[in-house]
Amino acid sequence: MTNRQIELALKRGRLQERIAGQRATLAVQTVPIIRALEKTDRAIVAGRTGVDYIKHHPGQVGTAIAVLAILRPKRVWRWGRRAFVAWGIWKKVRDRLDSAGLIGRRNAA
Repeated sequence: MTNRQIELALKRGRLQERIAGQRATLAVQTVPIIRALEKTDRAIVAGRTGVDYIKHHPGQVGTAIAVLAILRPKRVWRWGRRAFVAWGIWKKVRDRLDSAGLIGRRNAA
């Protein structure tokens, strides 16, 4: 081997060690982010599961709301207003994100 090849081999070895160290550091530093994203994923799955349940069991959900409306009308009215406002805000945010090209709608209905 020539001196140039030896130098290149040594340089390559040092770079590989440096890369391995950076990968280890990155793995440690991303743990909190991974945990936060796992919690977010679970929340999204729970939300979608709830929406799917409501879509597939509208009679049961309607009955439950009717019973609550009879037993606690003020509370149902208050939460109904909150839900309506939240839904309106969500629609506006979703439309703005869609017009900015940041999200694509799954269903164009």
